[in-house]
Amino acid sequence: MIDIKILRENPDIVKENIRKKFQDDKLKLVDEVLVLDEKWRKAKYEEDGLRSERNKVSEEINQAKKKKDEKAAKQLLKRAKEIPDKIAEIQEKRKKLEEDIKQIMYKIPNIIHDSVPIGKDSSENVEIKRVGKPEIPNYEIFNHAELAEKLNGVDFDSARETSGNGFYFLTGDLAVLHSAMIAYARDYMIKQGFSYVIPPFMIRKRVVEGVMSFTEMENMMYKVEGEDLYLIGTSEHSMIGRFIGKTLNSTSLPITLTSYSPCFRKEIGAHGIEEKGFYRLHQFEKQEMIVICEPEESYRWYEKMLQYTVDVFKNLDVPVRTLECCSGDLADLKAKSADVEAWSPRQKKYYEVGSCSNLTEAQARRLDIKIENKGKRYFAHTLNNTVLASPRALIAVMENNQQKDGSIKIPKVLQPYMGGKKIIGIKKEKK
Repeated sequence: MIDIKILRENPDIVKENIRKKFQDDKLKLVDEVLVLDEKWRKAKYEEDGLRSERNKVSEEINQAKKKKDEKAAKQLLKRAKEIPDKIAEIQEKRKKLEEDIKQIMYKIPNIIHDSVPIGKDSSENVEIKRVGKPEIPNYEIFNHAELAEKLNGVDFDSARETSGNGFYFLTGDLAVLHSAMIAYARDYMIKQGFSYVIPPFMIRKRVVEGVMSFTEMENMMYKVEGEDLYLIGTSEHSMIGRFIGKTLNSTSLPITLTSYSPCFRKEIGAHGIEEKGFYRLHQFEKQEMIVICEPEESYRWYEKMLQYTVDVFKNLDVPVRTLECCSGDLADLKAKSADVEAWSPRQKKYYEVGSCSNLTEAQARRLDIKIENKGKRYFAHTLNNTVLASPRALIAVMENNQQKDGSIKIPKVLQPYMGGKKIIGIKKEKK
């Protein structure tokens, strides 16, 4: 959510930002807010005037009583009794206007950074760099779902019986590899100075509204029936929500946290045959990172956080590229974002495995997260980034470390987490 002062002083800047995001249907929201804001300011002026009058009347009553002017005192007392009702009436009107303004402001996108490329959708995202050499071996790379079954590492059929489509049982060495990747990502971030946290996996609506747009909430979040609770779609939600309503001393910044959680998503989508298996699921696991910092530090942290994810995949022997998300591909709260994509030798293309975002003060303004520095108070900047989300990252490791016979070389950094094991092989059936 942006500062309403920007709308008051520079509505054209806000409208131009909306156009850059190709959301012309939202242009009218700016004018709607300005009309409501004018009414709100008028009501606030009237309310303040009545409060001032109440104080003045109280003083006049005292003066009338001192002069023993009972007639004047009686008239003033009558007026004094009327004022609170009028204040209450205007206050109710003002609060209703505040809520109406807030609901519209939630829909107006954050101001994007000047460096964000202008484009309508993800097809116009801009490649920044590549790390690692994308290779296509001279032997067939098995479909990850088929290979997982050959390795006795997954059971989709039983998961469909227990939970439905979009779920899985990971088993054996593949399950251990999955957990090893999450553990490695955790330890890597701790070495970078981040504090490890396991957050709540359910959050209240107040937090959901603070960390994401309404469209995202409707498409993504599972609601717990009969309770004010939602299953998290990423641990960022509860991690940022942890600081709701707090004022942070500048000396405690930056706050750098890395967190583990299962993640739950309603919408899977239909994206072709390669979606079979682990690509799009209702449940997965993730190691996340968040930073809460001074506004002038946020873009420096953005670059550092993005590099952390690139380094993790480099250490897993997975070639990656980073893409600058264009204006039309940015969620409304984001000022700047980049995707990390892993190389798929089977598909002969890159696919998304993570996303790094700077939300500037949009989340902090919604959740009232402020910084106090030398007597001044202002909103913090918040950032989030995927360290590693599995099983998507598991697919990348399986494909890029797959050998001709279908066995998987375990990256060196993961071997200590797997008891020194170096290869996951296909067990031959007994005759």
